[in-house]
Amino acid sequence: MTSVAATFAIVLGIAGVGSVTAAADTVIDTIGVGEFPLGVAITPDGARTYVSNFGDDTVSVIDNVSNAPIETIPIGDGPFGVAITPDGTRAYVANFFDDSVSVIDTGTNMVTTTVTVGEDPRGVAITPDGTRAYVANGVDDSVSVIDTGTNMVTTTVTVGDFPRGVAITPDGTRAYVTNFLDESVSVIDTGTNMVVTTVMVGGGPTGVAITPNGTRAYVTNQFDNTVSVIDTGTNTVATTVTVGENPRGVAITPDGTRAYVAHDIGDLVSVIDTGTNMVATTVTVGSGPTGVAITPNGTRAYVTNTVDDTVSVIAIDRCLGSLCIGFGSLVGGGSTGSGGTGSLAGGGSLVGGGSSGSASS
Repeated sequence: MTSVAATFAIVLGIAGVGSVTAAADTVIDTIGVGEFPLGVAITPDGARTYVSNFGDDTVSVIDNVSNAPIETIPIGDGPFGVAITPDGTRAYVANFFDDSVSVIDTGTNMVTTTVTVGEDPRGVAITPDGTRAYVANGVDDSVSVIDTGTNMVTTTVTVGDFPRGVAITPDGTRAYVTNFLDESVSVIDTGTNMVVTTVMVGGGPTGVAITPNGTRAYVTNQFDNTVSVIDTGTNTVATTVTVGENPRGVAITPDGTRAYVAHDIGDLVSVIDTGTNMVATTVTVGSGPTGVAITPNGTRAYVTNTVDDTVSVIAIDRCLGSLCIGFGSLVGGGSTGSGGTGSLAGGGSLVGGGSSGSASS
């Protein structure tokens, strides 16, 4: 059997680790992508990141081991939000100017079908069982529900004024939709596809992410420079966190301890401690950060920078070069996720399994 030391050396070689040690919450890499990148999502095995490039109608596919683009996929007009099915076989991309959603086969990285939805679609999220995609349509104040088996819209739900972001609870029973122009979040019962309540939040709500235990939803408010924390049991705002200027995308670590918020003014990512709901630190990234997604083992965050056409890679845990080390694991496991305590790589993959991300606009 290969010794632990030898195995460690092999992993170091694969990951291309240099001699530089990076502290936690440090940018360890910057990746060039397409024009005006917005949406970002990570495959369930943690191996690849999909980035929607609004300016040149493409999706960049990043290899998360080398942190290099490996493919550019032509897509619809004005790709915005992106989400990946729980089995990792398909990516759903909302095309803002086409009023459509492109479905990418992640095995071939080709568009297999295009679904017509409402006007100016932005955010997209997929249920945990992978059977439905919820798409927020900004201009017609609706959410299109796509059956992922047939790739047809089965129903349309009327929500608030100018919906932008959407996230679904881990048990799949509720969808939370941010309504940018009426300072609210619509809560959809996914069983009936009806709005069951509306939660008033801050000004210009945009991004939304839900904690892994489903108890809280974090909503970025662009006009207020705040994040509203919704108690999903009562659907009331439990607290409001003051952050940097113009918060957009938000993602939560797999262990639920931190929320990462991208600010496209100031070129910062705020890191919120979800235990205290205070900003613990800020990270300087590229120009115009908008979308953010976190690897399933919780070691890295990928942030789209719209102005300089890049993706910043933040080491959430302490890193040696490009290798991020959690507690009791060579690659994953420091944060919860599929790479558990004492595992080599988590979920059979170098960078872990699962996906966490946020749709922003």
